[in-house]
Amino acid sequence: MAFSSTLSLLSLLLAAWSPLASAQEADDVKSIPLRTHSLAQPYLDSDMQSRWFDYGGSTVVRTDQYMRLTSQHPSQAGWIFSRVPLTATNWEIEVEFGIHGTGNLFGDGMAMWVTKDRAQQGNVFGMKDKFEGLGLFFDTYKNNRPGVVFPYIMAMVGDGQTSYDQANDGKANELAGCSVRGMRNSDFNTKARVTYFQDKQLIVDVMYKKEDEWTRCFEVSNVKLPSITYLGFSAETGELSDNHDIYRVETKNLYSPSGSTNRGAAGSKEYSRGKGRPSTLKKSGGWFWFALKVLLFGLVVAGAYVGYTLYRTRQRDRF
Repeated sequence: MAFSSTLSLLSLLLAAWSPLASAQEADDVKSIPLRTHSLAQPYLDSDMQSRWFDYGGSTVVRTDQYMRLTSQHPSQAGWIFSRVPLTATNWEIEVEFGIHGTGNLFGDGMAMWVTKDRAQQGNVFGMKDKFEGLGLFFDTYKNNRPGVVFPYIMAMVGDGQTSYDQANDGKANELAGCSVRGMRNSDFNTKARVTYFQDKQLIVDVMYKKEDEWTRCFEVSNVKLPSITYLGFSAETGELSDNHDIYRVETKNLYSPSGSTNRGAAGSKEYSRGKGRPSTLKKSGGWFWFALKVLLFGLVVAGAYVGYTLYRTRQRDRF
């Protein structure tokens, strides 16, 4: 009887260990800010240049307010691109932006780029077509997408040879996307957060409904991007126009001391807990889990010893 009870105790301890280990993996993600790929006021240095970013086209910089890619005027195209490549294998990019203007007719939208090439203007939200890498499009003008509510955020992973499906708002190229009605002319600065684990996972969260409330746009597994890329933003207007502003960009390198960041879809539920916010490791977390492991191991050994002793005692009493 005592031996059976000990086995039951061991089973319960082992069952409890699995979710605890999973929780540790979920929390075992740290981040390092990447100043080389981040933007904040006043944006420019004393020479009226940005040390880490180039900008051009119609982009206008107000050091106390924004980097405006396009104003509400037709036929504009502006861009911002990092000067040095983004070599982090796992990263998170959070951009605070605003798309706004007057009137009921507006367009065309803006894009975030994580691509092999940099700062080459073209007809895809102001940048070149047939790009290689990630294009995340914040499309505000609907050309031909029946059943889709605009504004619409869409991701495309370009191979350097495939053209963007302009006529159908990228329908033929879409990796994933979501409708974001209310993103334009929001009462607060809207945000997007893009999280990438190399060759494993791409997650996009958006803050547009309510301040400090993140909404999951999409989560896709097995996404492969070039190992060396540049970070950029662009916007374009045609006959219709809008203001497209960048307020802040914060880029982080994600890593795990235990090397568990490349865990793919299996770890996605735990990684994306809590309003879409990736969890991070607390300073005391490592010591806590070590102590917990020692405690559980001690309980297992003690339980086994007590059970074995009682079992031997009953065996002797029987004879």
